Amino acid sequence: MLKENVGKRLRERRLQLHMTQSEVAAALGVAQPVYQRFEKGVYECSYEQLAALCKLFDISADYLLGIAQY
Repeated sequence: MLKENVGKRLRERRLQLHMTQSEVAAALGVAQPVYQRFEKGVYECSYEQLAALCKLFDISADYLLGIAQY
């Protein structure tokens, strides 16, 4: 359930920033299908990728993990 919730928040934030999955994947240094699987909740990102996503999307890890609302 956690992976799916993280994926949902990733997708929501990416769309708010008007970014494509390819743009996010490039920023992370992964292929677009890998990032797509993060959003679908199939793959878990590494700690390094989590930190990079938080910086890229200007959100906290607490928010991304569902611990905080903002």
